Amino acid sequence: QVQLVESGGGLVQAGGSLRLSCAASGRTFSSYAMGWFRQAPGKEREFVASINWSGSTYHADPVKGRFTISRDNAKNTVYLQMNGLKPEDTAVYHCAARSLGVRVFTSSYDYDYWGQGTQVTVSS
Repeated sequence: QVQLVESGGGLVQAGGSLRLSCAASGRTFSSYAMGWFRQAPGKEREFVASINWSGSTYHADPVKGRFTISRDNAKNTVYLQMNGLKPEDTAVYHCAARSLGVRVFTSSYDYDYWGQGTQVTVSS
């Protein structure tokens, strides 16, 4: 069983930055693929970014060039650096983990474990 705990959300003005963190329990974190998803009120959960066990990444088009996913296996933590935030980025951000993470995964159905989420609010 893997537990995921997100942190770093908050209220920021448009154009600002935030860095989200997701701390994972367990000894096999380095072998997991990790992902970030977000869900705005009244909308479906949306893929944001994914990173595989070796550090290869993939970012969704709406955040490409503004957000960066990274991981620190020594700290069992995955990060989402968010720059140039826009009001449409407002959502609850969830991290997710999947074992045997040899590649990136963009579907929520591919992930085995989820965190509770952290709220990101971007004011205009």
